[in-house]
Parts: sequence; structure tokens; C-alpha cells
Amino acid sequence: MATTVADIEKDYPIPVYRFRVSITGDDTNSVAFSEVSGLDIGVDTITYKDGFGKKHMPGQSTDVNITMKRGLVRTKSMFYDWLSSIRLNKVEKQDITVVLVDDNDADLVIWTVKNAFPKKLTAPSFNGGSNEASVESLELMADEISIEFK
Repeated sequence: MATTVADIEKDYPIPVYRFRVSITGDDTNSVAFSEVSGLDIGVDTITYKDGFGKKHMPGQSTDVNITMKRGLVRTKSMFYDWLSSIRLNKVEKQDITVVLVDDNDADLVIWTVKNAFPKKLTAPSFNGGSNEASVESLELMADEISIEFK
């Protein structure tokens, strides 16, 4: 059992509420999000059947589908502008970095998403009886994800 602060920092899971997101094409280089999900790395499986039974082996990497949510603000939506560019057949793929940080904003774990582009923008759910913030959601597809531990 961890007894010192150093042991606790080393042995306990990292909280998920302190993170920062950067998109390469964004001028501010850091965008505020309330949630990022889908940072999954996996492979499809191949089943090979012969006269002796079945064998399973890894295949190609699975598709990378990421969902990012953020509060809707009064200015225009960078998500909408990015998604609208696809209609003109000139979408710019962007690299996205999600960094899990500690209380001092030091990097702990870095997920790098390569060549991401938007595939779906979802407007907030409207409810006259609620006082929650309006949140838009953007689904992205990307080529690959890499993870770096600091």
C-alpha cells in the first residue's frame, strides 16, 4: 500500500479531468473540450479454418473513431467550418494531441492522433426544462493513434 506522496503519485491511477487538446490547424493551438472519447487502439481478428480446427490471428488495425465534445459559444463553430470544407472536396486533415496533465500542468500521457478529419457534427439536445450548457459533439476519423508516457 502506498504510504508517501511519491508512492501515491506513482502507484494510483491518474485522474481524467485534467487534460488539454491541441489541433494543428487551430490558431490558438489549444482548444477547450469537456470530453474526448474513442482513443482506442486495436486490431481486427482473422479466423483461419482448416481440417484441424480454427486458429485466430491479428489482422489490420481497426478504424480510429474519436468523439470530442465542447460547449457551444456565440461565435461561429470551428467544427462546422471544418466539416463544411468537405463539401468543397478540400478537407484538411489535422493532427490532434490529447495530453493528460497533473496538478502542475506537467504532461503525463500524450495521445497523438494522425490525419484526423470530421465525419459528423451533432448539435446540442434542446430541452426547455433544463439549465445545462449547450454542448456540440464532433466525430472524427483518423489514420492512427500513438501513445507516449512521460
